[in-house]
Amino acid sequence: MIKKDIKGMLTIDELREKVNSTEIETVVTVFPDLYGRLLGKRIDADFFLDHTAKSGMHACNYLFTVDMEMEPIPGYKFASWDLGYGDFHCVPDMKTLRKATWLDRSAIVICDIYDNNEMLIPVAPRSILKRQINIANEMGFMPQGASELEYFIFNDSYNDARSKHYQDLKTFSAYIEDYHILQGTREEILNSSARKHLSQSGIPVEFSKGEWGPGQHELNIRYSDLLTMSDRHILYKQCLKELADQLGLSVTFMAKFDPKFAGSSCHVHVSLWDLNLNCNLFTNDGSGESDLFRWFLGGWIAHVRELMPFYAPTINSYKRYQSGSWAPTKLAWSYDNRTAGFRIVGKGQSLRIESRIPGADANPYLLYSAVLASGLDGIRNKIEPPEPFIGDIYMAEKLPKVPYTLREAIDEFKKSDFARQVFGDEVVEHYIHFFETEQALFDRAVTDWERKRYFEQI
Repeated sequence: MIKKDIKGMLTIDELREKVNSTEIETVVTVFPDLYGRLLGKRIDADFFLDHTAKSGMHACNYLFTVDMEMEPIPGYKFASWDLGYGDFHCVPDMKTLRKATWLDRSAIVICDIYDNNEMLIPVAPRSILKRQINIANEMGFMPQGASELEYFIFNDSYNDARSKHYQDLKTFSAYIEDYHILQGTREEILNSSARKHLSQSGIPVEFSKGEWGPGQHELNIRYSDLLTMSDRHILYKQCLKELADQLGLSVTFMAKFDPKFAGSSCHVHVSLWDLNLNCNLFTNDGSGESDLFRWFLGGWIAHVRELMPFYAPTINSYKRYQSGSWAPTKLAWSYDNRTAGFRIVGKGQSLRIESRIPGADANPYLLYSAVLASGLDGIRNKIEPPEPFIGDIYMAEKLPKVPYTLREAIDEFKKSDFARQVFGDEVVEHYIHFFETEQALFDRAVTDWERKRYFEQI
């Protein structure tokens, strides 16, 4: 649900005016893949108005069955060589049409993915989230949320980083810069440009700040409904990468870039509102937490382990979960406690649950789908959360832990009846294969760590 007064959002008539004046010449027409990357086409703006806006576009369905290097992976039921790798239908969601001011004379729009029968394809990340939001709406709730993304900035360009095999990269700062204004000023060459372009492109910004690593930064955008937030989330990442590329710099949203430094998180803040957005249902008239708050929290915590690949989708994701790292290691909640996996912040209409479990590498559509499915199950079944924890949760010995490897997380996901209940067998089987492919590719790889450790000494 995007407010019409958000700067940079476009109606089809406004797009037509800007095309006629040559202010816009290209419409970047995209959709998120399983990793949360944007794929799609650059379409001539006149052709978009004449054809694509009404009829959509087509793309090869192998795009939901490839690894990160775009290699088709066998074993998917959705698409394969045996099935001929046909097309799916990409239909622009015109509510997402906006200027992309960081690109030359461009607008951008996000598509939903349909099959030949004009049904939403179930395994598409945006379809998965839309289904959970529809369920929430049927229960009388409008979920609201925000992503807090962190990233590292490097003086090396992407091409230079690749040619150096991502070794000996130079972070933009030489020291930890958490809340540091002097170092933040030096990084304004990228971050001020990001704030400006995001705000002018339908992604309202709150602030940016230094984080707990050299060259590490955080830029926060305003909360919204969860579909809009997921769209903003992936456009934000795309914008940051493209701006860095234009400047001869690079940024990474890896969960753990370097073992010496803090990981990059995607803390998520979530609350439930009534359908008219008049009242935060997590609070009792501003006097405290409601039953809905408590049950949503209980369900969210209860289902984390079995849905963990939706929070932490890569091998690297699990390198964050270390004591004293600012990333959580245990499934516990607390009030304003940064050692907790779930931190309760705000009061009255701003009361919300912050989860510190996801990393910056999470696909937001899958992440928020897991959050909603879990919390709504908590409400249906009145799942009570554990008692709030007081103190250093890193030191607690009896609390349940987050999975510490992707393999462990996949095992939990595979045996989850709950995942099949809320997402369906087709979605679960597709993503089991997706995550197992990632694990298998890593298992076959020979790493720099192995060469350094064993080449001479073994």
